[in-house]
Amino acid sequence: MRTVPLSTLLIDLHYLPSLEYFACLFPHHTIQIETQEFYQKQTYRNRCYILTSQKVDCLTVPVRQSGKKTPYRTKEIDYCQPWEELHWRAICAAYGKAPYFKYFSEYFRTVLLRRYTYLFDLNLALLQTCLQLLQLEKKIELSKHDEIGVAKYTADARHSILPRNRLSHRTYCHTVWYQQVFGKTFQPNLSIIDLLFCQGHNAYTILQQATANDITNKERR
Repeated sequence: MRTVPLSTLLIDLHYLPSLEYFACLFPHHTIQIETQEFYQKQTYRNRCYILTSQKVDCLTVPVRQSGKKTPYRTKEIDYCQPWEELHWRAICAAYGKAPYFKYFSEYFRTVLLRRYTYLFDLNLALLQTCLQLLQLEKKIELSKHDEIGVAKYTADARHSILPRNRLSHRTYCHTVWYQQVFGKTFQPNLSIIDLLFCQGHNAYTILQQATANDITNKERR
C-alpha cells in the first residue's frame, strides 16, 4: 500500500533554530508557521546554542515583560541592553575562523542588526535566511487561525523541540559528525549556523544525512 507523504509541516518559530529543527522540516514541501500561540518562556523561541572556545554557549534574546498570556506575534524585543551587538560579537568570536564564515556572515549580521520590534519577525527573517543559505526550497505559510485539528496531510511538530528534552528522546534526526571549530568532542544539535559556517554548501548533504530515515522513507514510498 502506497503511503501518502505529509507535504505540510506545522511548527513553531525558533531563534536561529537547531539542526534538529531543519531536519524536522527537511522532508516537507510547505512549512506552516504557528502564529496564534502565546509566547512561552524557557523555549527556543528566544534562544540558541553555539560552540565557543570554552563551552557550548546560550544566546538569549531579551524580551519585554508583559502579561502571562502575550501573543507570540506581539512579543517585543527589549533593546534596553545591546543584545544584538553582544550576540554578533559572540558569533564572530565563535566562528570567525570557520571556513565559510566570510561567505555567510554578512547575511546574518544584516538581519540581527536591523532592530526588529517583534521577536516573531526577527525569527522569521532568520529562518528565511537559513533556508536560502541551505538551498532548501520551501513554501513558507503563516497559520491564519488556531490549528486545534490539524489538516489532512499535515505533520504537527509544535511544542516538540524543546531545550529540556534530549535529542535522543525524539525522532526527527540523528547525529552526523562534521568538523567543528573548537574541541575534540563533537557537540551535536547546535544552532544551524554552526553547520553553515563550518561546512558551507556541504551543509545540505549533512542535513540530509541527519534527517531521520523513518521520516524520509515515508516521502519516498
